[in-house]
Amino acid sequence: MVEAYMARARSFIKEAARVRNLTSIHHDPDYVPHGPIYRNANAFHRSYLEMEKLFKIYVYQEGEPPMFHNGPCKSIYSSEGRFIHEVEKGKLYTTQDPDEALVYFLPFSVAMLVRYLYESESLKTDAIGRIVIDYIHVISGKYPYWNRSVGADHFMLSCHDWGPLASSYVPHLFNKSIRVLCNANTSEGFNPAKDASFPEINLLKGEADIGGLPPSRRSILAFFAGHLHGYIRYLLLNEWKDKNDPDVQVYDQLPKGVSYMSKLKNSRFCLCPSGYEVASPRIVEAIYAECVPVLIPDGYVAPFSDVLNWKSFSVQIAVKDIPNIKEILMGISQRQYLRMQRRVKQVQRHFVVNPTPKRYDVFHMINHSIWLRRLNVHIQDFGVP
Repeated sequence: MVEAYMARARSFIKEAARVRNLTSIHHDPDYVPHGPIYRNANAFHRSYLEMEKLFKIYVYQEGEPPMFHNGPCKSIYSSEGRFIHEVEKGKLYTTQDPDEALVYFLPFSVAMLVRYLYESESLKTDAIGRIVIDYIHVISGKYPYWNRSVGADHFMLSCHDWGPLASSYVPHLFNKSIRVLCNANTSEGFNPAKDASFPEINLLKGEADIGGLPPSRRSILAFFAGHLHGYIRYLLLNEWKDKNDPDVQVYDQLPKGVSYMSKLKNSRFCLCPSGYEVASPRIVEAIYAECVPVLIPDGYVAPFSDVLNWKSFSVQIAVKDIPNIKEILMGISQRQYLRMQRRVKQVQRHFVVNPTPKRYDVFHMINHSIWLRRLNVHIQDFGVP
């Protein structure tokens, strides 16, 4: 029955993809996807509507907090904790009947495992690996679902670097599973065909600060502030930190009394270089501040890129072009910048964390990414109209 429902959903989505309009033709009382921020607005909308009808998650109840069924909600790893807590509420997409589930959630928090088990002095990750392996053994021995698919319809989610587990046997356990990761690094084995990228969101105060100055009042061309953290930031800081260029303002530490958020809200473009991890909370900070993100990645798959056309609302600069940042950004016409900035405001809804999830917000978009992997449907293959 589940497979029949999914087959019909795949058919509906592929049929919807034939409509190449920039606006979805499906009715929706809350929001109708439209514009070039989507790879295919109609296919995404039909997929989303099918997800709302059919998607069911079974959350394994085994495991105890704080490392299971729990996660950080006011930190750089907020995305991980917020998703776990929302799923645990059982109000959206979850089912108590594992036989009707489309996917099965392994509810451990990598951030919490690292906090309690990582041995920083010896750099040992053995304890983390053992607890995850033991957990798979428990649920595969108690239920039939892992063994029947070799974990292909199971997913784990982590906003903490997957690296602490990479040296153990753990990654091999998830060769078939869906990994939902902030650190979506193709050079470390991230596979966009089966894995999903989700955004790193830093909610130190528990809520987002959204909005910024209108484009006409933004006096800074490009802005970045952050400590040395990986070779891309080293190149950026080395090239721009001491130039004292009023257009391209790059700091390793902001001057006393200068507000980081006010700088974001006063900038046209916000530089988002990868650090030791390819993901950066600066991408979402830029979107919240209505500042066009400038991604300087190396092997990074941007969040929701299976449905979002990132080229329409962000700039991507190769690492080798860091010395040319000003020239590249000055080469973007005012008309094109205004278009991109409007699209940043439009795409905000997909990155907002709401106390109670609202349709099309980040919680629903993460679920939609998992839904697509379970269906094995690649909307990006349908192309941009």
